[in-house]
Amino acid sequence: AAVARVVIGAPDPNPAVAGRGVAALRAAGIEVATGVMAADCAALNPGFEMRMRAGRPKVTVKIAASLDGRTALASGDSRWISGEQARADVQRLRAASGAILTGIGTVLADDPRLTVRAADLPAARQPLRVILDSRLRLPTQAQLLALPGETLVASLAGTDPSRAAALEARGAELLPLPGAGSGVDLQALLRALAEREINDVLVEAGPILNGALLDAGLVDELIVYQAPQVLGADARGMFAIRPLGDMAARPEFDLCESRRIGDDLRLRYRPRPGG
Repeated sequence: AAVARVVIGAPDPNPAVAGRGVAALRAAGIEVATGVMAADCAALNPGFEMRMRAGRPKVTVKIAASLDGRTALASGDSRWISGEQARADVQRLRAASGAILTGIGTVLADDPRLTVRAADLPAARQPLRVILDSRLRLPTQAQLLALPGETLVASLAGTDPSRAAALEARGAELLPLPGAGSGVDLQALLRALAEREINDVLVEAGPILNGALLDAGLVDELIVYQAPQVLGADARGMFAIRPLGDMAARPEFDLCESRRIGDDLRLRYRPRPGG
């Protein structure tokens, strides 16, 4: 029997193809119903929706923090705040992301791998590692340069060409970008990642980059692994944001999910509209 009716949950947000399939079906005499549970359908692929609508990937900031909102001791030591099960859960977040973004401060302090561990998800592809490094301070011996997957180093345009050449010799790709304030233009970075068809960026960074993204209105989701411990007032916080003139200026979030992962809580937040 011939197809008589087609139900489409949501239109394709890609302007290059949007509406063509519907038009072809209707031209063939097929009844088409569109927009059925459109919001639910869009929620299945929020990164793609964001890239099509805003020209940038969806940005998720992941933080492991203590009960008092601290992410590391004053010395920078943070291994380990979250438990083993929470760290395994992070591997799934990484595997679902097109890119992992961190700052040079985190790389210099921790020498992270920023990979999906094969022991946890052996079939996973490696996300693009993106290092925000305005002055190209990334050591050529950093372990992430020797690991599977690609590494993109985002720096200010015109930075030391000899340093750029040394990093390229180690397999890194350099992305020179315009500046904004005291560092790289974050909007320009996200646009460049969108041009690579990256839909989802997972941020695993320190309070400076976390705060810069929050100040710029570029945090779409916040995932906090809250550990049952206290690190004290001199430990490092979650966000280094601009000073607030009054309480009305504070960023606000809605709690969307709370789930126990081992000894920790995984708290998922989204920015409150107008907050």
